[in-house]
Amino acid sequence: MKTILLAGGLGSRLAEETVAIPKPMVEVGGRPIIARVMDIYCHFGHTDFIVAAGYKAMMLKQFFANYHLIANDISVSVDTGEVRLSPISKGGWTVSVVDTGAYTMTSGRIARLRDWIGDETFMVTYSDGLGNVDIGALLEFHRSHGKLATVTAVQPPARFGNIELVGDRVQAFTEKVRRYDTWINGGFFVFEPAVFDYLVDEMEPLEQTPLAQLTQDGELMAYRHFGFWHPMDTVRDRNTLNELCMEDTPPWLCFDEKTRRREHLALAI
Repeated sequence: MKTILLAGGLGSRLAEETVAIPKPMVEVGGRPIIARVMDIYCHFGHTDFIVAAGYKAMMLKQFFANYHLIANDISVSVDTGEVRLSPISKGGWTVSVVDTGAYTMTSGRIARLRDWIGDETFMVTYSDGLGNVDIGALLEFHRSHGKLATVTAVQPPARFGNIELVGDRVQAFTEKVRRYDTWINGGFFVFEPAVFDYLVDEMEPLEQTPLAQLTQDGELMAYRHFGFWHPMDTVRDRNTLNELCMEDTPPWLCFDEKTRRREHLALAI
C-alpha cells in the first residue's frame, strides 16, 4: 500500500528555516522531520512512499537520491571513486518524489498522483506532524466501516500552562493540558481511490470542500488516536520535538501497549 507524504507547502511560520529549505527538511534530532514521519509507517511495514513535493522540490529529490549514503556507512576508494555501502539497518523504503507544483494546494497535490496510485486503497499524511499512531489499527478501522475515507482525530497539544482549581483555591500549575473533549485533524488519512473524484479544484486545500463534501455524503469516518501527537508549526514546536528526541525512544515511536494505555488513561482524567 502506498503512502503519500504532503510536502509542498511554504511553511511560513517557520520562515527562519524554510527560507532556505522546504519545511519537511527541517531537522528534528538531526534528521529531516519527513524521515521521522516515514519511520512511523515503516514500523508497521509500510515502506512504499510518494512524496508530493512543491516548494524547493529539488532539495527533496536530492535528499532521497542520496539517502543511501546518509543511512549507511560507506567505504570509498580515493583512487577510483568507487563507493561501497555497509548497511547499518535495512529500511527497505521505496521513495518516489513527484513535483506536484510550487503553488498547488493539498487536494491538487493528491489529485496529480492519481496515476501513481491506481485503483488501490492508499494513505496520506502531512510531513510536519509526529504521533505514535497505530497504523495497523487505523487500517483495520478503515476496512471495518466500508466508507471512502478515514481521518485520524487527535487532541491538540497545550499551548499554555494550566491552573488546577478546587473552588477558588489554586491546587497546582501544570505544564500539559489534556483537552479530552477537543478533537482536531491529525492527518494519517486512509482513502479509497474514489476519493479522487472529490478532488476537483487543485487550488483548494483538502481540508475544505473535499473533506466537507465527504462528510456531507457520510463517507468520512474518524479514527480516534489517544496517544502522542505533536505538529511542527512554529520554532517552539521544533524545539519541543528536538528535546523529545533526546529520550531513549521518542514518544512518536512508543507503540508498546503499556505506554498507550497509560496515555489513554491520562487523557481520560
